[in-house]
Amino acid sequence: MDYELDGNVALVTASSSGLGKASAKALAAEGANVVINGRNEERLAEAEDDVRAVAEGGVLAVQGDLTNYDDIEHLVERTVSEFGGIDHLVTNAGGPPSGPFMELDDEDWYGAFDLLVMSVVRLVREAAPHLRENGGGTIVTITSRSVKEAIPSLVLSNAVRMSVIGLEKTLSKELAPEIRSNAVLPAPHETARQQELIQAAVDRGEYDSYEEGLDAKGNINPLGRIGNPMELGDAVAFLSSEQSSFINGVAIPIDGGQGASNL
Repeated sequence: MDYELDGNVALVTASSSGLGKASAKALAAEGANVVINGRNEERLAEAEDDVRAVAEGGVLAVQGDLTNYDDIEHLVERTVSEFGGIDHLVTNAGGPPSGPFMELDDEDWYGAFDLLVMSVVRLVREAAPHLRENGGGTIVTITSRSVKEAIPSLVLSNAVRMSVIGLEKTLSKELAPEIRSNAVLPAPHETARQQELIQAAVDRGEYDSYEEGLDAKGNINPLGRIGNPMELGDAVAFLSSEQSSFINGVAIPIDGGQGASNL
């Protein structure tokens, strides 16, 4: 299906690896001009090459920290100056520290809120005037299945990411009809982070091989596997396209049916 994104401009944050990079690749392959972002300069440069390899439009990499408001302003300004506007904003951020409730202090909580919630608040505040132009645009927020079901030892993600969904739902009403706002809730996908976790389990002796560890993670999913990052990326591209023009204010699990929640 042609998503008719040729010439559109998409800004994808935290996209030097993982699901953010997959989303940038999916949008770039559909013809959008894509701006990617990350903190690590070397990894960002590698991601730029990966995205450019599939791109039908332009690709720009802008280094920056999503907890720094000046960096967010710069990111939006560079996008507009390079491509003339913004049609699609995809918000993404790294995960907060893991650990049980009693082992986390106030600094951990404030840091998680700044990273997961305030980054979205600031990005939308800066990008919204541009998204309203030329007939309107879209916002897709990548969060986690933890907003549906609490995950053990991830209390920061379980609690704080709920705020992002409340924000997304509010934006879907306040910014409509010019801007549609949706969220995706991924279960584990075979990103570099998941590969590291599986390999660490192998090194601890929990599995005899990476393949065994990967199978073990996949066996708890009804589809018998974890996700391919591009499956999430393709969903983001769809939600950014006119083919999803009547989808607004939803939070869609991309989890292969792993979740147990009815809603």
